[in-house]
Amino acid sequence: MLSLFNSKRRKAAVALVKAARASGMSVEDYAKTLSPAELAKYVPQDEKPKVEMPDVALWGLPPDKDVTAAKFIADARLAEAVAAYRAGDWQPGAALLADLGTDWDRRTHAVQQLGDAAADDDGPLNAWRASGTADAAVVHAQGLVALAWQIRSSYTPEHVTREQWAGFFRVLEDAEAAARTAAEAAPEDPTPWCTMLVVARGRQYENDDFRAVWAELVARDPLHRQGYEQALQYWCAKWFGSHEQMFAFADEAAAKAPKLAGLTVVAAHEAEDKGVEAWQSDRTRRALDVVVPWLAGDGRDHPANLRDRAYAAKALVVNGRCDEAVEQFKALGVHADALVWAYGGRPEHEFKKTRYLACYGATRP
Repeated sequence: MLSLFNSKRRKAAVALVKAARASGMSVEDYAKTLSPAELAKYVPQDEKPKVEMPDVALWGLPPDKDVTAAKFIADARLAEAVAAYRAGDWQPGAALLADLGTDWDRRTHAVQQLGDAAADDDGPLNAWRASGTADAAVVHAQGLVALAWQIRSSYTPEHVTREQWAGFFRVLEDAEAAARTAAEAAPEDPTPWCTMLVVARGRQYENDDFRAVWAELVARDPLHRQGYEQALQYWCAKWFGSHEQMFAFADEAAAKAPKLAGLTVVAAHEAEDKGVEAWQSDRTRRALDVVVPWLAGDGRDHPANLRDRAYAAKALVVNGRCDEAVEQFKALGVHADALVWAYGGRPEHEFKKTRYLACYGATRP
């Protein structure tokens, strides 16, 4: 028996009942006529629907109890290097960065993960920096950025305290100096300039000043994935741009390479979060037609692949492409750590809800 009654928030259930009556159907029969996207409109954003949902195991998906929002590093060697750093040994991380060479997307991803670890404990980093290598300087800058955001917290601006803001800006000032030092130490490396993009957003650079940093990045790597992600955030309405600027930037990026098409799906999510319908736009559908094949091919092992899969899974469900969404959830496994699941504050819940809807609308196994 399909029932969408919710004891805590009844509005969605009432709306469903009214719609069913208007169609001259029972709630159960009417619900069966809805696409997953239409059904989702009757699901309160902050409550798990009390419905008889599909058994996800029938689609080869792991059980709900195993789903976790814990941070996951898919690259085994990088995960080992981060674990070694947290245990006090910086040398595996140093060896990894040396071996990555000019694979800039992987290098930046590795620097970000090591920087996160350094923000928690700079002891190993200090020993690494004493070796005098440029890589240590690059990680140092990224670590300061991560520390600044730890101090600020992930709360919306109105909930950040005066003390947190003061600490945030103080550490970001140090991060800016460190990033410029790293850029001088590694002049061909776009990674310090990617770090600078985050500094620029945090320090509230004017548009032209931000573009100057952006020019330095793309001069070194015109298709730098993480750099494009950071720039997209800058051009969002919630930071220093607008919906129009954000989508224009995403469109321009998507036209350059398949690995950048996922930015359009991220932009759709940002717009939806601000109440602008974008999931079911032609722009999003076209992006999915590029992202999904890329994930199955060249993007299968890219550092952005799990992030893109999560956003694609959400967009595919909303657009009724549920069989394709189930395939993305198979690749995601138990990992609900992507940002797309976290906006409502309950990532595991959002992940499982969207996964249910994917299975509900998918071809029966």
